[in-house]
Amino acid sequence: MPVKINTYFLILICFYSVCVNAQNKQTKEKKLIQFSGVVVTGDSLEPVPFASLNIKGTKKGTISTYSGFFSFVAQAGDVIEFSAMGYKSSNFKIPDTLSMARYSWIQVLSTDTVYFSETVITPWPTIEQFKKTFVSTKIPDDDMTRAKRNLDLAAMKEKARNMSMDGSENYKSFVNQQMYNASYQGMYKPSLTNMTNNPLLNPFAWAQFIQAWKEGKFKQPDQDLDQYPDQ
Repeated sequence: MPVKINTYFLILICFYSVCVNAQNKQTKEKKLIQFSGVVVTGDSLEPVPFASLNIKGTKKGTISTYSGFFSFVAQAGDVIEFSAMGYKSSNFKIPDTLSMARYSWIQVLSTDTVYFSETVITPWPTIEQFKKTFVSTKIPDDDMTRAKRNLDLAAMKEKARNMSMDGSENYKSFVNQQMYNASYQGMYKPSLTNMTNNPLLNPFAWAQFIQAWKEGKFKQPDQDLDQYPDQ
C-alpha cells in the first residue's frame, strides 16, 4: 500500500513538472511587441482621450493621452480590451505572426448611450421630515406679485422723494456745466451774485425801473419859458 501511494505521488510530480515546463516554454516563445496607436471615435474620427487599454486576463495595460495616443509593451497574441466612458468596449488581438518587434493600430470605438436609474436627492434624512418642512415652508412671491409690489404708486413716490441723482443725472449736470463754461470762455460770465450786484443784469431791478417809468417818476417838471427870451 505505501508503495502505491509513493508511485502515485511521483506520477503527479512528473505531470506537474511537464505542465510547468510547457507553460514556461510557451511564455518564452511569445514575442514582445511595442504596441502603439490611436483611439478614435467611429462617427467623426476624433481622438478619444483617456481611454483604458487592458491586456485581457492580466492586470497590465495603459491609458491613452488627451490626443488618444497610446504605446506600451505587450506580447504577440495578447487580446487588448479598449474601453472608455460613453463608448462601447472593443477587443483587439495582436497578431502572433509578426516579424517585427513593433505594431501600430488605430482602434475605432462606437458611442454608447448609458441610462442611469432615477435618483432622488433630498437634504432631509427621512420623507416625513421632508413633508413637514415642505408644508411649513413659505412659498416665495411670483414675478407678478413682486412687480405689483415694486410698482406701488405710494412706494414709488416715497422712493422718488428720497432718491438722490443717479449716474445719468450727474452726467447731464456735469455736461451742462461744461457747456456753460465753454459758452462764456473769454467773456464776462454772469452768476447769481453778479446778477444781484449789477443792476443791468438784475431782472428785479429792470422790473422796478419799468414800473417807475410807467408811474412817471422820471418825468422832468415844466420849466418857465420866460427865462428864455426870444432871440
